Amino acid sequence: MPSWHSADLTTLPDALAAMWAEYHLCVLSTLDRDGAPHAVPVGVSLDPEQGCAWIITRGGSQKVANLRRDPRLAVTQVDGGRWSTLTGTGEVRTDEASIARACERYAARYRPPGPSEARVAVRISVEKVLASAQLLG
Repeated sequence: MPSWHSADLTTLPDALAAMWAEYHLCVLSTLDRDGAPHAVPVGVSLDPEQGCAWIITRGGSQKVANLRRDPRLAVTQVDGGRWSTLTGTGEVRTDEASIARACERYAARYRPPGPSEARVAVRISVEKVLASAQLLG
């Protein structure tokens, strides 16, 4: 399986970086209390400048509860035969600066998010990037 093992997201191959900038929803996979996978659609935004990726969500969501218990995750996006997965860990952040940064990155890829009092940010520390061969070549 093709993978990219650089911790520096600024060095992604052009085609791979471009796919992570296009409008594609992703599937976030976390682990439930019993170890079963919990997979839900989310928006994910790369932040090469800060060396991470971001998700915005509600603080009371199941994905947040799962990440607080076990931070391991994977997020995958698919577009026809092109696909890419980020694996790593997620840290739930409630501080204003993190939420603002996550919302800024989300708006750049998708659209400006509406207001939400319950919003938190998930900062993804990317350990590995998997992708279809055409995105790495």
